[in-house]
Amino acid sequence: MEEREGFGVGSMFFAFLLGSLVGAGAALIFAPQSGPETRKRVKDLAEDVKEKTAGIKEKVTQRVEQGKDAVSTTIEKGREFIEEQKTALSSAIEAGKEAFEQERERHKKA
Repeated sequence: MEEREGFGVGSMFFAFLLGSLVGAGAALIFAPQSGPETRKRVKDLAEDVKEKTAGIKEKVTQRVEQGKDAVSTTIEKGREFIEEQKTALSSAIEAGKEAFEQERERHKKA
């Protein structure tokens, strides 16, 4: 995630959301309305916040899953690469041993 001045996007969004909630709550408390009307507005605000955070939760969950998939794919590719390199290195070592033995035999005969 992108960072600005040491704060991640998630923490900045959370601070914005928290500030919005505090501001909305203060507006409801200090607004000249009747008790039932204020309670209804608080209830509506709570439902609105719940809906918005549910959407955010889904997006975050989706991105986490995408991240997991990307990491798993990268790890698997890394394992395959390492296995290929081990095989190539083993083949090279065997070829080197064989060449050494052939040269040793050639020099023994000479």
